[in-house]
Amino acid sequence: MGRLTIRRPVLRLGPDGARRRPDSLAAEEPLEIRVGGKPLSVTMRTPGHDVELAHGFLLTEGVLGSSEDVAVARYCDSVDADGRNTYNVLDVALAPGVEPPDTSVERNFYTTSSCGVCGKASLDAVRLKTRFSPAADQVSVSYRTLVTLPDTLREAQRVFDSTGGLHAAGLFTGDGRLLVAREDVGRHNAVDKVLGWALLNGHVPATGTVLMVSGRASFELVQKAVMAGVPMLAAVSAPSSLAVELADEAGVTLVGFLRGESMNVYTHPDRIS
Repeated sequence: MGRLTIRRPVLRLGPDGARRRPDSLAAEEPLEIRVGGKPLSVTMRTPGHDVELAHGFLLTEGVLGSSEDVAVARYCDSVDADGRNTYNVLDVALAPGVEPPDTSVERNFYTTSSCGVCGKASLDAVRLKTRFSPAADQVSVSYRTLVTLPDTLREAQRVFDSTGGLHAAGLFTGDGRLLVAREDVGRHNAVDKVLGWALLNGHVPATGTVLMVSGRASFELVQKAVMAGVPMLAAVSAPSSLAVELADEAGVTLVGFLRGESMNVYTHPDRIS
């Protein structure tokens, strides 16, 4: 398995002059996801929890509905110059009867650590229909619970403490209990890892939960929440206009600028008490 952090020398400049010192960087390596031996996606990610990442990605692309839809996921066909496995290629074999994803030229799944949907052919291609609509979810989350979530998520970011270079996502119960937290150089990867964990552990549909993210709330993150049946998405930064539009249409409560004692509630505020 690849390392989570890399040590590199850095020249530190400041009021007291210049000095050289080692610095920890968040690792970023490519992961190729294959389905049935056929390449589907290459994403730049922080190594670790790759099986969760693949499950979450395929869940949010509408391929999987439960963990039983996957027969096996295994690393394959990726070695370095010394013949060692780099763990950068993961092949997912679907269970019999599960329809494979569309790999036509119209769906380009190459993703970077900054954007998960840049290669999609059109906006309509990512307006996927979910099996787990969150619209009818009647979860109620108190204002006091919501304001505790950013600090709880931050305390779970172990690699961020040494690098300062990772996004985080966490899945919480309605009363503020953290179920799982994951870090990654890509915000969409962090969410895929969380939702992959949820799928593997019987929490999809993610009824009665809050998905908390450390950055902004983009369209793709709302889409991922919708596909997993998450009724509430909270972010410490701003949402985009399309994120608000999709959350409104899909029945997701979208919270932005969740910092300190304040927040903006953009859609479906009735779930917040």
